[in-house]
Amino acid sequence: MPDFGSTIQGQNQTSAALTVACRADAGFEAWLASSGGSIALTTYQAGKVGMLSWDGSRVGLLMRQFDKPLGLAVEGVRLALATRNEVTVFANAPLLAPDYLETAPGRYGALYLPRVTYHTGDLHAHDVVFHRGEVIIVNTQFSCLARVSAEYNFEPIWKPPFVTDLVPEDRCHLNGVAVVDGRLKYVTALARTDTAGGWRPQKVVGGVVVDVESGEVVLAGLCMPHSPRWHQGRLWLLNSGTGELLVWSPGQSQAETVCRLPGYLRGLCLVGRYALVGLSKIREKHIFGGLPIQKLFPQLLCAVVVVDTLGGGVCGVFEFTGGCEELYDVQFLPGIRRPMILNLDRPAARQAFTSPESSFWIRPRSEGQLPDGSGRESNTAPMAGMCADGAFREIPKSFDASTMVPKSGANI
Repeated sequence: MPDFGSTIQGQNQTSAALTVACRADAGFEAWLASSGGSIALTTYQAGKVGMLSWDGSRVGLLMRQFDKPLGLAVEGVRLALATRNEVTVFANAPLLAPDYLETAPGRYGALYLPRVTYHTGDLHAHDVVFHRGEVIIVNTQFSCLARVSAEYNFEPIWKPPFVTDLVPEDRCHLNGVAVVDGRLKYVTALARTDTAGGWRPQKVVGGVVVDVESGEVVLAGLCMPHSPRWHQGRLWLLNSGTGELLVWSPGQSQAETVCRLPGYLRGLCLVGRYALVGLSKIREKHIFGGLPIQKLFPQLLCAVVVVDTLGGGVCGVFEFTGGCEELYDVQFLPGIRRPMILNLDRPAARQAFTSPESSFWIRPRSEGQLPDGSGRESNTAPMAGMCADGAFREIPKSFDASTMVPKSGANI
C-alpha cells in the first residue's frame, strides 16, 4: 500500500517534535465532501484533538495539543472534551472564525473557544455526554457515572450494582455511556468485577453492557467493549478486542456483527446510514496483549473508517501512517466546515469576545502578526502538506484500501 500521506509537525508539552503522517482514500474524500460536516477525533497517545474537514477540493487536517484527550460530546454549538485532569466545554463562535487569520480571511468556518473548565483531577474520565443541561462523564477511576461540579471534583449519580463502593480503584473499567430519549440508558464495562483492577484477567471475555435503569446486564461475553451509541432504535457498540462493530436490539439475547475491522476499536459515531469508527494499533502489551484482533489481522491500523451499516462495507478510510497510533473518540460536526479549536495556550483564546448580541476580536495590531503571536501561520517547513500544531493543511490524495481485506476472510 503506497504512502501518499502528508506530514504534520507539532510540539507537545515537553517541546519534543511530533510528526504525524496521514492519508485519505478516494472513498473517504467522497464521503466527507458529501456529508455536509466535519469530523472531530481525539488521540490521547499523541495528545491531540484532530479536526478533519473538506475545503471543496480535498481533505484537511488540523491538530491541536491537549493533555491526554479522551471523550468528546457534541450538542448544537457546544463541544465537551475530557482530558487528564479537566473537562472543558467549548462553544463555536462562527462570526469570529473567518477572521481568525488576519492574513488569510475566510480560511476557517468555525471557531471552538473554551468557555468553561471543570478541574476534576485524574478521574480517568472516558466518555462524556451532554444530558439535560449537564455534562456527564464516565468516571472510570471511581467506577461510576458522574456530573461535573462547581463545588467538587465530581458528583456521582450512578454505579453498577456489582460495584460495592466508590473508591479510586478502576474496579470494572466502566468506559462508555449511551443516551436514549434523553435518559442515561446503557453503559459498557470490561468486566463485572468489584476489586481493584479486577477486570484485567477477564479482558477477553468479561465485557458487559449494563442497563442503567434496571441494573441488568443485557449483553455479556464481550471483548473490551467501548463506545455504546443509540441510533435509530438500536444500540451500536464496538467489541474492541475483536475489531467488531456490533448492533443490538432490546430484547435480543445477542448482538449482531455488522463488520470486522483491522484495529482495536474505540470511537463511534452514527451519521444516517453510516458509522464512523476509530481504529487503533496496540502499543502496550501488558493490558492489550493477547487479544483476538491481533490474530485475525497481520497488521493493525490507526484510522477513521466510514462503514455503510446497511451492508457492513467500508466506504472510506482516513489512516494515520505515522506519529499517531491510538484514537479514543470520533464525533461528527454537522454543518461545520473547516473548524478551528483553541486551547488556553493560544493568545487568540483570550482575544476573542462574544455576547448574545455581538462578537469581536480585541487584539494588538501588527502587520503580519497572526493569532499565535508569530509572523506566519505556523512554524512549518516550506513544503506542501506540512504544518505545525494547530495549523491547517490539505491531505494529498489518495490511496488504495483494497489490501486491507485480511487473508482470514473476515469482513472489512
